[in-house]
Amino acid sequence: MAGHLLLLVVTFLNSSCFTVHMARHSADTSVMNGGGAHNHLEESKQDGAGDTDGGEDSNEQEVIVIQDTGFTVKIQAPGTEPFDLQVSPQEMVQEIHQVLMDREDTCHRTCFSLQLDGNVLDNFAELKSIEGLQEGSLLKVVEEPYTVREARIHVRHIRDLLKSLDPSDAYNGVDCNSLSFLSVFTDGDLGDSGKRKKKGSELEQIDCTPPEHILPGSKERPLVPLQPQNKDWKPLQCLKVLTMSGWNPPPGNRKMHGDLLYLYMVTVEERHISITASTRGFYLNQSTTYTFNPKPANPSFLSHSLVELLSQISPAFKKNFTSLQKKRVQRHPFERIATPFQVYSWTAPMVDHAMDCVRAEDAYTSRLGYEEHIPGQTRDWNEELQTTRELARKNLPERLLRERAIFKVHSDFAAAATRGSMAVIDGNVMAINPGEETRMQMFIWNNIFFSLGFDVRDHYRELGGDAAAHAAPTNDLNGVRAYGAVDVEGLYTLGTVVVDYRGYRVTAQSIIPGILEREQEQSVIYGSIDFGKTVVSHGKYLDLLEKTSRPLKVQKHNVLNEKDEAVELCSSVECKGIIGNDGRHYILDLLRTFPPDLNFLPVEGEQLLPECLKQGFPRQHRHRLACLRQELIEAFVEHRYLLFMKMAALQLMQQKAHKDSKMAALTETGSPAPVANPPCTEAPESSGTSTETITHETGSLTAATTARAVDAGVVTATNGPLAHVATESQNGECLLEGKADVEDGISGLAQAKQLAESLAADDGSGIDPKSREVVLNACKAVGSISNTSFDIRFNPDIFSPGVRFPEDSVDDIQKQKQLLKDAAAFLVSCQIPSLIKDCLDHSALPMDGATLTEALHQRGINVRYLGNVLEFVNKTPAKAQLEHFYRIGISELITRCAKHIFKTYLQGVELSALSAAVSHFLNCFLSSFPDAVAHLPADELVSRRKNRKRRNRVPGGGDNTAWASLTPSELWKNIVSEAQSYYHFTLHCESADQVVEEYGLQKITLLREISIKAGIQILIKEYNFDSRHKPTFTEEDILNIFPVVKHVNPKASDAFHFFQSGQAKVQQGFLKEGCELINEALNLFNNVYGAMHVEICACLRLLARLNYIMGDHPEALSNQQKAVLMSERVLGIEHPNTIQEYMHLALYCFANGQLSTALKLLYRARYLMLLVCGEDHPEMALLDSNIGLVLHGVMEYDLSLRFLENALAINSKYHGPRSLKLALSHHLVARVYESKAEFRSALQHEKEGYTIYKNQVGEAHEKTKESSEYLKYLTQQAVALQRTMNEIYKNGSNASIMPLKFTAPSMASVLEQLNIINGIIFIPLSQKDLENLKAEVQRRQQLQESGKSMEELSEDSPLQLEDKIPMDINID
Repeated sequence: MAGHLLLLVVTFLNSSCFTVHMARHSADTSVMNGGGAHNHLEESKQDGAGDTDGGEDSNEQEVIVIQDTGFTVKIQAPGTEPFDLQVSPQEMVQEIHQVLMDREDTCHRTCFSLQLDGNVLDNFAELKSIEGLQEGSLLKVVEEPYTVREARIHVRHIRDLLKSLDPSDAYNGVDCNSLSFLSVFTDGDLGDSGKRKKKGSELEQIDCTPPEHILPGSKERPLVPLQPQNKDWKPLQCLKVLTMSGWNPPPGNRKMHGDLLYLYMVTVEERHISITASTRGFYLNQSTTYTFNPKPANPSFLSHSLVELLSQISPAFKKNFTSLQKKRVQRHPFERIATPFQVYSWTAPMVDHAMDCVRAEDAYTSRLGYEEHIPGQTRDWNEELQTTRELARKNLPERLLRERAIFKVHSDFAAAATRGSMAVIDGNVMAINPGEETRMQMFIWNNIFFSLGFDVRDHYRELGGDAAAHAAPTNDLNGVRAYGAVDVEGLYTLGTVVVDYRGYRVTAQSIIPGILEREQEQSVIYGSIDFGKTVVSHGKYLDLLEKTSRPLKVQKHNVLNEKDEAVELCSSVECKGIIGNDGRHYILDLLRTFPPDLNFLPVEGEQLLPECLKQGFPRQHRHRLACLRQELIEAFVEHRYLLFMKMAALQLMQQKAHKDSKMAALTETGSPAPVANPPCTEAPESSGTSTETITHETGSLTAATTARAVDAGVVTATNGPLAHVATESQNGECLLEGKADVEDGISGLAQAKQLAESLAADDGSGIDPKSREVVLNACKAVGSISNTSFDIRFNPDIFSPGVRFPEDSVDDIQKQKQLLKDAAAFLVSCQIPSLIKDCLDHSALPMDGATLTEALHQRGINVRYLGNVLEFVNKTPAKAQLEHFYRIGISELITRCAKHIFKTYLQGVELSALSAAVSHFLNCFLSSFPDAVAHLPADELVSRRKNRKRRNRVPGGGDNTAWASLTPSELWKNIVSEAQSYYHFTLHCESADQVVEEYGLQKITLLREISIKAGIQILIKEYNFDSRHKPTFTEEDILNIFPVVKHVNPKASDAFHFFQSGQAKVQQGFLKEGCELINEALNLFNNVYGAMHVEICACLRLLARLNYIMGDHPEALSNQQKAVLMSERVLGIEHPNTIQEYMHLALYCFANGQLSTALKLLYRARYLMLLVCGEDHPEMALLDSNIGLVLHGVMEYDLSLRFLENALAINSKYHGPRSLKLALSHHLVARVYESKAEFRSALQHEKEGYTIYKNQVGEAHEKTKESSEYLKYLTQQAVALQRTMNEIYKNGSNASIMPLKFTAPSMASVLEQLNIINGIIFIPLSQKDLENLKAEVQRRQQLQESGKSMEELSEDSPLQLEDKIPMDINID
């Protein structure tokens, strides 16, 4: 147990654990969002979101435990009035400390204890365990004597307070700081301004003109506005210098007087002072720079806090420190809480480098930030990572504690590993094998093991040498991620982080206890250390790995060892099992956890399926480690399962059809004959059996339902190898008609499922042989490894060079080979087309390289298929509607090729020439200047002779100036050939300008992509890419090189279940219950991740949307503000998600009457989007419609038209001329023309819209009627206007003019249109409507579960959904 305890102490001590809670108590921002105990316990029970192991009841208690109600205590600190503080019983005393260190009036105290009735409270005690602590108790803050450690903490804390508004840490990417600019556009906190709403009369004062570069059609893409100047960042100087004195440490005689350390300061008034930190506090001494005199100065002012002392000495300090703290606490907590993982900014201004003792001290010690607070100095990462895994997880509180500890240790480990990797590459760490060549060296620093991504000792020679050695770490990381997610008790993986920095790939791993003392051969008791020549196995490992084999779809199999004996394995041969000195069973080298990708692994004598051959597969890849992604395996197995169910159902039906002569009778009454007709024939609504009459008693099936399952089209076409089983309609999809049939089809499937389950459950004795045969046939057809149930698993060793299988498993191996071929074909023939289909119907909307990669990965497509995906788009008839996707794909392909080249380019550059080399590369890549010449640093040319001997220190070596000879044309030649050899894609271009011309890319976007991928940070200024006379970049423009880090993201499982149940409830229309579940999820997320995390961001976004739909606009605004801040901080200020968050926030601002803020936010979103992907993107249409509507609302008609007409053009391009989106766009434009009294144009647009509605949804539909009414109204107005004009022409000035109705749009009508375009529709429903709606939703859900997609259902009535559901359509 001691280990656990120490660990928890460690996790709590270690820095940012507390920052979570500091925000909770800051005046009105309740970050935690937790209400009291919610009343949805039954809910969570039904949703199965609760406990997986325990019984149903435990779940009920658990939620209550978490939701213990808080209470209030009074706090009395020296020199301040007592104040109230809201606390919760689970909090530790330590967390109250953190709150006090953050409060404006007590922030300068760090060394104090809290006392209740004279008893000191233990820092690590939970509040509920303290006797006598209750509502209204008085806690006294008592100053304690300092120690050296406490004095250091105090100085560090004061320095943090002085730097609290300084953004330089965010620019430099340290201490988990990152940028956020929302407050620049909202003028501070939205909550405050929400109270002083803009009244209609103030409309005229809003300045609505956007900067020139934001207007539609502008070709200018400036970079400087990316980081608008925040006026709060003009630093308030409190001190000129605060640093450790050169007189440290105190000599023995002074130690005995209580001196702990000496500080040296220069005040703003230029007074140089020397300060002693003693056990009693801080005082001035009489030392100067050159003479040591530790006696107290006169007057000495002994103060327990450095701030109090300095306030007495320096009036400027007192004034500035006070206003600095006021500003600090006014900032939203989310602007200052540390993020869990470091986010780097690819642009930064020139920041003045200021003197900073703490930074200097951190850089020269190998301590990581706060490590001196931990007993035993360096952390035993492996012990921490494994101990957290071993924590109990029986009930919710235990699981939360465990997940919180796991997450905390992981984020600390990732930070330490990143820092260590940089130190290794920068040459600051001694190798453990210094005698070897640099590429082969390995390092240990801070209990982490580092190795470089090179092929050491020809380990990967068979697999592709250095290319394989470079790919192996990421594959291994994916394996660690997969085994970590399965989370089997007793099986341990290493902490693993992969860092790319300065062209090198470093793998950082925690160290197995004892592994360094013995040879690898003795340690490995499972698996193989030579790729399968010698193999060993171990019973315990087989048991443990057996538990992972089902979730990871790994098949248990035999391989031959060097003595030709069969050895049983349940993983790939490379996977090694080592029992550490701590007795734990570790597995490592998980690079082949997932099966090989045969499309990129040509094997002699093996023929791929025609779908693959047609696309030019198999292809030679750089290495032989290409494997399928876990997402693909999951999708493939799911696809096969559906197929399995359909085939079983089909066979059962055919059997019954032969048996039952009653069939004939049924056929005459209603549906067509079972197998004769293809499934796509129209089936009339059958008055026969409806769902209620179907019996679910035994496994036997009624003939009626089975027949129906066929005509309902349950047997859909599949593009996989088994397409012949199903009958296809022209486009390979079967459409469903007739509700009753569908429902019966479902039950047919349900019964097939029941049969399959009962077969798997018992020995199958109670089931008639016919049915068993059905399952057997279906199993065979889909390649299941079992004959009685559906179970697909892969053997990861198939096609591994050097692995041999025993004779008796030939059939098995054949089956496995077929399965791999099927999976490779599935990727090419199902997944890639489905991605393109999702892009066509806009359910996938990538905006930049990162979101494109994510979209590929979600569907299990590796990025090496990018060339294929682009080819596929090229051949699609609807290519024009995929132009945005194609452009992003090309830009991703080019920047990835450039990154590959840049990686090797950088390896030959020595540190002193780094900025020159990077700027030269960027010039060759992006500048129009034809003869970019590198600036070799002058001193290097002089001293190259002397340096010859020492050069070998840095990994790499080689001729250090070779980089300077790169030319633009050579670089682009290389990029084109890289695209051809790696992606098998032909680029038509020889220079940056040609690329821009040919593919419509933007240089600024390419610059952003390459900088993010390669970790380059550039100076934020306007770059002239198109000058032919001078290069774009100089070496002064390159500010930094950052690491690009890949690591495991531990998940908060319970919170995620709540979140999913909440989403499901919302989609069923139970908004209130959904809202409660999501609030609960938010609480749990906060509990595990702290206050900042991508998933919390999604939670807040959904919550805001729900608040908005339920009419609570201020709450929506507050939650969405948090979502924007968090997205900026955790994902980056111009990440596509951040752009979306800005748009949502603008809508809620508008609804709250903050029009000018709404516009500023929309303009910001548009600027970011132009920078990230340019104007030609479907999402831009939505953004421009939003901007146009708001401008229409503030009566800026001409501006409004520019945006709305642009939206119209984009909608027309991407949604096609018949889309309802286009009709809406026409209507919005018509409304603005009406406001301008240009009725002819208004009529013209409204007519277009009317035509679309009439053709798409018919005359009777309310949209068509609305449009027709509006047309009549416009016609009347136009006629009236014409009459008036004629009157004026005829009678001149004394004409009697009829007053015309010029309507400025009401805010309500603008808001209504805004809601519609953002996919939020409010519909007043009667109780009966609600009942119908719920029934409809349930029916749809059943259909979805049976594998039918929504589109197929709503083919006949595209608008049905939109009209019925009182919520937003695109909720996720």
